[in-house]
Amino acid sequence: MGPTFLCELGLFFLCTLLCSGHAQDAVLTVKPSSTLFIEETVSFKCVMKEGKHTDWEYKLNKDGRAFIQYSTYKNYRKQIKSPSDTGKYQCSGHMKKSHYTKNSNTVSLTVLAGKPRATLTPGSTIIPVGGSVTLTCSVGSSAGWKYEWFRRDQNTDVQIRTDDFNVRVIRVSEGGIYHCRGRRGNPVYYTDKSDDVTIEKTISNKVVVKGRPSWPQIFSGETISLTCEVQEGGETTEWEYRWRGPNQTTQWTHNNYWIFNVSESSSGDYMCKSRRRDDSYSSTEWSEAFNLSVSTVPSPESSSFLILMIIGIISGVIFIFLLLLFCCYRKSRGFTDDQRVSQVEDQQQVYSSLLHGDRCVYESIRWSKNTENGTV
Repeated sequence: MGPTFLCELGLFFLCTLLCSGHAQDAVLTVKPSSTLFIEETVSFKCVMKEGKHTDWEYKLNKDGRAFIQYSTYKNYRKQIKSPSDTGKYQCSGHMKKSHYTKNSNTVSLTVLAGKPRATLTPGSTIIPVGGSVTLTCSVGSSAGWKYEWFRRDQNTDVQIRTDDFNVRVIRVSEGGIYHCRGRRGNPVYYTDKSDDVTIEKTISNKVVVKGRPSWPQIFSGETISLTCEVQEGGETTEWEYRWRGPNQTTQWTHNNYWIFNVSESSSGDYMCKSRRRDDSYSSTEWSEAFNLSVSTVPSPESSSFLILMIIGIISGVIFIFLLLLFCCYRKSRGFTDDQRVSQVEDQQQVYSSLLHGDRCVYESIRWSKNTENGTV
């Protein structure tokens, strides 16, 4: 009984294997994917692993009912028209010389409305000096996509790469505006292009910010001028400049200076970067920060005190000036009085001398007269 039981058990397992393997002798495959979009073309392929494919007739079922009646074609293509094409598909094979029929596996097909858009994701938007960045293009969760890559700058808009395989990652070392799209199927179905991603290439030139006035303390209401200077041969190239402050980042401009009136909110770090005018997607790194510290608007009380102090100082200066002028006047006036006194004294001396000299003159005249008369 033991050998008989073992034989029956062996036959049971053999039958199980044959019955389970019976379904594997018919295989249904779907391309390009089991998730499709409207206007894509889907390809069904029914393969019978027994005999030649010409020995069979093929039928395609959808949701348990005949979708395509028996024919000699094992391949079938259909353009997806609507979400109603969603369903469970299975193929059946009927051997021509007998009534032998095999059913394939079941494939679930999902149709999504609308047109897919590719998504471009950069590892970074800044290419370091001498380096590159990674770009990844993807189309949702569906499979079977190949990718096309495009780059645009101020002069060109070109397709830079078409992948023959399902490669969705590239490395780029040039600045520009990049986008991508997916394609698959036969005839080819294209997704919408991805959004643009701007990639900037970092060049080796250094820039520095200088400020005028250069003293460390700036008061609110004063005007400051910041200058962006390109180092290391920058004078031989035409540049554009961009500024970043605590409150804003400016657009690119041909001016290498930024002039503004400061306020309390102007305190903070200021930086600049530069790019060549003939290459909008290559620029320097941001400069080292120029720190601006703005001191407060004096209070009204302080302003009044300051005004009074200035008036007092001016008044004192005017008073001292007038006092000096008065002293000079007095001194010059005293000198004039002394001259007048001296003149009077001189006149008195002359007069006195004349008085004293009258007697001599008188005596002389008298002597002269007596002589004429013969008397002494």
